[in-house]
Amino acid sequence: MRIAYFTHSLASCWNHGNAHFLRGVLRELIALGHRVEAHEPADSWSLANLLADHGEAGLAAYRSAYPDLTSRTFAGTAEAVERASGADLVLVHEWNDPALIAALGRARKRGAFGTLLFHDTHHRAVSAPEEMAAFDLSGYDGILAFGAALAEVYRGRGWGSRAFVWHEAADTRLFRPPTEPVPRQGLVWIGNWGDGERTQELECFLFRPALSAGLPLDIYGVRYPETALTTLARYGIRYHGWAPNAAAPGLFARHLATIHVPRRFYVEALPGIPTIRVFEALACGIPLASAPWDDAEALFTPGADYLVARDGAEMERHLRALTEDSALRAALAAHGLATIRARHTCHHRAEELLGIAAGLGATDLMEAAQ
Repeated sequence: MRIAYFTHSLASCWNHGNAHFLRGVLRELIALGHRVEAHEPADSWSLANLLADHGEAGLAAYRSAYPDLTSRTFAGTAEAVERASGADLVLVHEWNDPALIAALGRARKRGAFGTLLFHDTHHRAVSAPEEMAAFDLSGYDGILAFGAALAEVYRGRGWGSRAFVWHEAADTRLFRPPTEPVPRQGLVWIGNWGDGERTQELECFLFRPALSAGLPLDIYGVRYPETALTTLARYGIRYHGWAPNAAAPGLFARHLATIHVPRRFYVEALPGIPTIRVFEALACGIPLASAPWDDAEALFTPGADYLVARDGAEMERHLRALTEDSALRAALAAHGLATIRARHTCHHRAEELLGIAAGLGATDLMEAAQ
């Protein structure tokens, strides 16, 4: 099968978490024998910011970790639509321009290519519905939503059984425990500041408990304003700036534990969506403690895959326990890793995607693999 994916960027993960999952799932589709193409706009803000901050060297980790992946840039809508022509399956991420999203829908109506799916991996459907209303999805065959709560939003808008749950997952070819023991110390948190969506939560569940438990904390991420940097300095936190996602397994390997602090929309409006970092951390075999979130879809086993803290005081107790109890760390790491490998790898998601496409009438998979 020929599969075309239209992304904001494949090459850059600068403030672009979708690139993490996309790289892994496209690689799995290639391994399954499909012809896979990635297309991105020539002026993507993620790549522009990455190059401005780090130059071409900022792409080295991606290129080294994913030598089998490439993407082609397009200069305008007409060129992008032409690229999709003749594909069996076309996927379009929600960070694309509304004009492109509409044009691909019109092309689908003309029969320019096969099945067309809209891929939504953000909370804008509930946090900024006016932005999502600008998308003309009338030519699309279905929706890929990265959680059941988001799929329900689309079902409420008339998509019914054509709104599919397609969670993110870990690229276990890259995200895995170290092959040799590595000295571990302190906590690591990899994430962006969050545009005010979790400022109080970060202080309550991460900064203050780490300091109280006496654990050094390393933070990696972008878009930290001066007020945020001042807060980090006040807590004695070591801030390192951006790290390529391909470097994350090595960062996890050098630390005792990591923390999950979900954005507020994923706690209050879209429960059951853990976002990519939970999958990646557990795949690396690092113990994880989490601020409260509702695992409404039973993706994991709280208390066995990771610890849950109801407040800052409980998070501090968890961190002290993780520091002092090597058996607890080992048990959490082993259980979380087993859960990922059994249910939440990019290979699982590639198979799910192919099943969805087949059900919607895409090219027969047995013929496509030949």
